[in-house]
Amino acid sequence: MSLQALIDDALAETPPGRRVWVALSGGLDSSLLLTLAARAAHRHPRPLYALHVDHGLQDASCAFVEHCRRLCSHLGVPLFVERVCVDMTTGRGLEAAAREARYAAFAARLTAGDTLWLAQHRRDQAETFLLAALRGSGVRGLGAMPAWREWAGMRLARPLRDLSRANLMCEAEAMGLEWVEDPSNQNEGLDRNFLRRQVLPLLESRWPAAEASLAKSASLAGEADSLLGELAALDLSACGDTPGRLALSVLRALSAPRRRLLIRYACQRLALPTPPAGRLSALDEQLTAQRDAQVHVAWPGAEARCWREVLYLQQPLDDLPADWQAEWDGQARLASPLGQHGMRLEGGGGCYQVRPRQGGEVLHLPKRGRRDLKRLLQEAELPPWQRQAILVVWDADTVAAVFEPRAPAVLAASQGYSAKTWPAE
Repeated sequence: MSLQALIDDALAETPPGRRVWVALSGGLDSSLLLTLAARAAHRHPRPLYALHVDHGLQDASCAFVEHCRRLCSHLGVPLFVERVCVDMTTGRGLEAAAREARYAAFAARLTAGDTLWLAQHRRDQAETFLLAALRGSGVRGLGAMPAWREWAGMRLARPLRDLSRANLMCEAEAMGLEWVEDPSNQNEGLDRNFLRRQVLPLLESRWPAAEASLAKSASLAGEADSLLGELAALDLSACGDTPGRLALSVLRALSAPRRRLLIRYACQRLALPTPPAGRLSALDEQLTAQRDAQVHVAWPGAEARCWREVLYLQQPLDDLPADWQAEWDGQARLASPLGQHGMRLEGGGGCYQVRPRQGGEVLHLPKRGRRDLKRLLQEAELPPWQRQAILVVWDADTVAAVFEPRAPAVLAASQGYSAKTWPAE
């Protein structure tokens, strides 16, 4: 199959009416992909756009933008340029920081249902596999770049992934295509450039098919990761199919590798960062310890806690400061250190005080009489770490209502008061 036919088929498989974007850097690979896509769009009409991300990291960036404008003008493809600021304070390195900024630009420009084509090819796949192996990644990392995946409501696709750079070069030269060379590709201080310029040529001098073999291994790892995902989905179903709450009885019945797999899978379903290997091992050890152990394992962006034989996976939760309080009219959204809360309360004088729980609060409930808040929280099966974030609304010396702001939910309302909540805007 010719390269043009490959791109024709890829475009034809895109649902009619769905917008297709090409991430256009201005280099050989993306310039060729956009040119082939523009030709394919004449036979399989789809809304086609180009997106160039200007990282602003080098003087040549203006030349990249100008090349992209000329190419898109020649092809009749609308071009959008997103200028980004690469955050170098995270300590993750230039390549990772630039990638994060680039994907943030993709998310800002594209909308749900769009398809974004990336121009990575087989050599990129081999490099990604090697980088993952050198980091000690598991099967998911070794799977490198899938041919396509759903991301942020959009589809990311790599139509050129299984083609060699040599094939793309021959096609571009035969077409008389022009492109720009990125000077940063010469910088061997960057890991990917070092692999591309030093390591892969050395491997190929001994094993000529090294690039193809590494890319094939990445594909096999990707298949294995898909199978592991299916296994984890079955285990999650046995746990109740609620990724944020996993039954410990089911977890403990699994082997340790399968238990860790399920926890990683549940975090991915929740869009939480997966725990690093050390944190995951620590969590696994605590899960199999005595059953009354206080389990709390945290990692950047997420945490795990246990209560009543359930493992909770969630974002880190903050308590309300003990001395915080606010006046509230019962109608407007309430601002607290935890955010903006949609709540409404009727039945009092419309001048309330909202404070964190201090202990000893009592409500008078319809048909139930006097009830301690502590007992009501236990009946509601609210985990202990959530109880210091509830909002207690006072009408003078009377507890009028109690809200759980994160749900959001009304936990209780005293007789004579009517309370309700609505989601944050």
